[in-house]
Amino acid sequence: MKYRYTPFMELFLAPLLIAFFFSAFIYWEHFGFTSKALNTFSGLIALYALLHAPKRTVLISGFWIGLLWCYWIGFSFQYYGLGWAVWLVALGFGIVYALYYGVMALTANALIRAALLFGLTYVWPMDFNWMQPELIFVESYIGIHKWQFALVLFALASTAIFSGAKKLLPLVLLVGAIQTSYVIPPLPNLKIKLVSTDISQDFKWQSERLNQTIQENFDAIDEAIAHNYDLVILPEAAFPLYMNHYGEISDALRERSQYISILTGTLHEENGLNYNVAYLYDHGNVTIAKKTILVPFGEYIPLPEFLRGWVNRTIFGGGSDFVTAEKPTDFTVKGVAFRNAICYEATRKELYTPDVRYMIAISNNGWFKPSIEPTFQKLLIRFYARQNSTVVFHATNGGGNGIVY
Repeated sequence: MKYRYTPFMELFLAPLLIAFFFSAFIYWEHFGFTSKALNTFSGLIALYALLHAPKRTVLISGFWIGLLWCYWIGFSFQYYGLGWAVWLVALGFGIVYALYYGVMALTANALIRAALLFGLTYVWPMDFNWMQPELIFVESYIGIHKWQFALVLFALASTAIFSGAKKLLPLVLLVGAIQTSYVIPPLPNLKIKLVSTDISQDFKWQSERLNQTIQENFDAIDEAIAHNYDLVILPEAAFPLYMNHYGEISDALRERSQYISILTGTLHEENGLNYNVAYLYDHGNVTIAKKTILVPFGEYIPLPEFLRGWVNRTIFGGGSDFVTAEKPTDFTVKGVAFRNAICYEATRKELYTPDVRYMIAISNNGWFKPSIEPTFQKLLIRFYARQNSTVVFHATNGGGNGIVY
């Protein structure tokens, strides 16, 4: 006999449980309780439920998934004097992902839902790619490649074809999606110092804090020199200024680069255009790496021109979008090649190409404290690093520092 959902189950309890199982891997990681077995179980349960639950349950589940994954995005608005918008943004993302997963609610056929969900892995609302359904298996016994996710969906959906004990037959296919290890290149023969800072956004851009920040950066570099590091990496916007307008600071970094290679995040102004960049100082030479992919609603507004200008003037106080370079920048330090990635770029597949084995990523996660954002970002970086056999050296402000692979 087919189970009959009560309204309470269909509209409230079931959606919350599905969203919990779908999001659990992020929170287990955040609080230090990651278990591959637990993540495998919760991911399979969540997907099975999405494929077989009533239509309204699927729609509402998408709303709660959106909140549990993205509630933190509006936190940055408080630094623009828009604290009142924080939870409106969270609500907006809940609605967006209710519609995103709600596509599956157009049908009750589990196999069609599986095909729709697989198709959604290629869809990024507002050019924001952090909602990756296959990410739920990044720390599990299930592989994270597209074909493995497709196999899992087909196996779980195919149970609808059978009845009784025979429903278990398609689950045998899950064995084909098991993956317990990934090919990761050996660490380079370099002594690398990743500088972690924890400067609140309340103070980071204040002029009275600037001198202290600069001194702390130089102290970290001098300490790395004293301990014979080959490369020191400072976070995104570690120097919160337009470096090409501060010759004295740049010269001091050039001088130290005779003893150690220095990569630091900063800003760059060129021909009236603003760039979010990394500067590499190496034996007195300077290489500027400009960001190639901007954060939607953070560094650019993904709206038509007439709306973009209004949002920048009205909400962001007349600020303009950052500008991008045409392609990523690669560095070579003592014969080792690195791809440069600034924050959001490290979570985009475009930066991970077959020739890249090592990546330097720098981030400022202080915009979103306190939240799961640094953990979420680390899981996404790990997702792409494992898919592409890449090691990522990640220096951050506000959490998430470390080597990711």
